[in-house]
Amino acid sequence: MSSSPAPAGVELTPRLTISHVETIPIRVPLGRVYRGSHYQMTHRSTIVTRVHTEEGIVGEAYAGDEDAGLLEIDAIIHQEIVPALVGQDAFAVERCWELARPATFDILRDRRLGLVACACIDAAIWDAIGKALEQPLWRLWGGYRDTIPMISIGGYYDSPLTVTQQVQELRERGLAGMKFKVGGRTPEEDAKRFKEARAAAGADFVLAADANQGYSVRDAIRFAKLVADDDLLWFEEPCQWHNDRRAMRDVRMVAGVPVCAGQSEFSAGGCRDLMVEGAIDVCNFDASWSGGPTEWRRVAGMARAFDVQMGHHEEPQCSSHLLASIPHGGYAECFDPDRDPIWWNLIANRPPLVDGAIALPTGPGFGWELDWEYVDRYRLPKP
Repeated sequence: MSSSPAPAGVELTPRLTISHVETIPIRVPLGRVYRGSHYQMTHRSTIVTRVHTEEGIVGEAYAGDEDAGLLEIDAIIHQEIVPALVGQDAFAVERCWELARPATFDILRDRRLGLVACACIDAAIWDAIGKALEQPLWRLWGGYRDTIPMISIGGYYDSPLTVTQQVQELRERGLAGMKFKVGGRTPEEDAKRFKEARAAAGADFVLAADANQGYSVRDAIRFAKLVADDDLLWFEEPCQWHNDRRAMRDVRMVAGVPVCAGQSEFSAGGCRDLMVEGAIDVCNFDASWSGGPTEWRRVAGMARAFDVQMGHHEEPQCSSHLLASIPHGGYAECFDPDRDPIWWNLIANRPPLVDGAIALPTGPGFGWELDWEYVDRYRLPKP
């Protein structure tokens, strides 16, 4: 079937021919060690990616938080993806996505490294498209609303602050709620901590619990029942990984609490299986860990059919646009400034929180203006 010509008097937007790609790995040390149920963080890392076009438009985005593999991701971008994309039309975003995909096929390395590399490119290409069309991405992707509520991840173990102090600090920053770390202690100990957070939060401050796959299914059900009267927004990744879909379904059905997962999936197919299994109420698929906004939007389309709410694991610079673009988008997530100095310092025009929400940028593409002095201060030398 041949395509119909454009109506008389209407000109198609010219090509956006990719000429070269620039990347800047950034690594920022944190002031202390942040501990969840079975992990710890000492640095916040990311890659700023700039896709240059022959037409002069530059797509710009940052994505990922891979500390140990940061330079390997950077190498994958330049050695495996860029050669396939130079000369391609950035408007052909699906074609560009498929051309980048082989970077995820190496079975002898961590597949997530290739996925993050693809995500860096995909996000920057979308920014270029938004700039070429002079539209912000939240509007280009659907434009459902122009603000998004934001919660912060907190409740870390071994924090110098008490649970009450952590909640109060986030309330004072104007956030809508907290995603609280559990799963590293017994259900009874974690429930006690969660109840302290609920008492400090008040009724107008939402609280989710995030076990980071820390509990057995029995302990997850036990915790959920202990906090059943504490207005739990959702219970995130409650169970250990080895049988998590069936286990999360059991937590939903037995404990009767909303379950959130998806960030640990590598593909839309993995999220489809979560939905088919009846394992989740909220899907927090992470665009930066799974190939970029293009794949996230595929998941969002499926989630609508399954009556599953969409979330996004961290990365508010991208998730705010994605979640605001659709009717079933939930809360954007951030960290406090000490845990994510990049979100709070790299973006020069980051909007203030108002009534627990941020306004989306009206500038084209992602609409963020980066602080290049901050970039230069923490850029990681390449070998």
